[in-house]
Amino acid sequence: MAKTKPLKKSSKRNKSVLNGTTVPRTSSASKKSTEDPATLLGKATSLLHTSQPNEALDLAQRALVLLQPSSTSTQSTLPALNLIAEAYVELGDIDAARGYFLRAIESDPEGEVAEVDGGGADKFLWLAQLCEDGGAESVQWFEKGATVLRREIGALEAKAAGPDSALIAQDKRRKLANALCGVIEVYMTDLSWEEDAEARCEKLVTEALLVAPHTPEPFQTLASVRISQVRLEDAKTALSRSMELWKDLPPEDPDVPDFPTRISLSRLLMEAQMEEDALEVLERLVGEDDSSVEAWYLGGWCLFMMGENRRERMGGVAPADGDTSNDCRALMVSSRDWLQNSLKLYEIIDYEDDRLKDHALELVQGLETELGEVAGIEDGSGDEEWEDEVEAGESDEEMNGI
Repeated sequence: MAKTKPLKKSSKRNKSVLNGTTVPRTSSASKKSTEDPATLLGKATSLLHTSQPNEALDLAQRALVLLQPSSTSTQSTLPALNLIAEAYVELGDIDAARGYFLRAIESDPEGEVAEVDGGGADKFLWLAQLCEDGGAESVQWFEKGATVLRREIGALEAKAAGPDSALIAQDKRRKLANALCGVIEVYMTDLSWEEDAEARCEKLVTEALLVAPHTPEPFQTLASVRISQVRLEDAKTALSRSMELWKDLPPEDPDVPDFPTRISLSRLLMEAQMEEDALEVLERLVGEDDSSVEAWYLGGWCLFMMGENRRERMGGVAPADGDTSNDCRALMVSSRDWLQNSLKLYEIIDYEDDRLKDHALELVQGLETELGEVAGIEDGSGDEEWEDEVEAGESDEEMNGI
């Protein structure tokens, strides 16, 4: 499934430093006439992958003008249309992104154009996530993308096997499994009222596990289904298997699930009473991106739950200073620190999730009553330095996908 990016609007549009020509003292019209669309799209792709969506959008739109001199879209415009849409996703303009993906579908309604030429399943999978109504419409787009992927996988398997074909097929199987998991999520939320929702989820998760048995996302989705069925031990088994597949890999390894997927994983681990595993995931996430409000919040909540569990084992005794028999107090102090980090970032980046903020404030207030004020926590010291760091790296902030 196509990966979603942070939905963040930019207040200004930066001028691109790439002008697409090496000829000095040429007019603007002359530059446009000598620009190569493929070169522009290549540069735009690189810019988008390095979190420079404004610059990528500028080059992709210039390429589209060259590829589509009239008002009618053709198959040759597909790479530009898709790239412009993804740039708009990055910038948070979902309406514009949706419009360009729909234009791409007009030129390739069945996904029969080769992926290298801008065709394939991705535009359908993007629209499954971006459609306004969700529910049945989202399922329709997911199924459209899944149909394309099944056809492409079948074609690859029918050919003589080679290392390149095997890698391409593996990638498409993972996309297919993720698309199936996307449908399951819709049936567990928007369409949970349908009579056959549970049966559909079972069928879809079985197919996902068969299609991509060595990828973590289907096991994570299986755990979500089992939690909804109150089959906690089965959920724990699935979550453990999901983590085993990637937890020892370096962050840059392509088999490591993306940031939003691991945020969702941490929530599932907490629901399954696997707090230590959840904290391990969250510590890794804040190590990769320390400007994630949700990661800090979930870490603080997880530590709070661990402290509460420890207190229950102590017979309900409150954590006291100098208590060496357990680390309950240390867990509570760490919980407060994580939650306060989350709240500071919430204000710095204008995060929008009132429920998260209210819960974090409630937890912090309870912890401060129990632990007492700590000097330096509330004086704001260090906030300016942190704010500078966040502003420098906020283009890499990952989106909440739940």
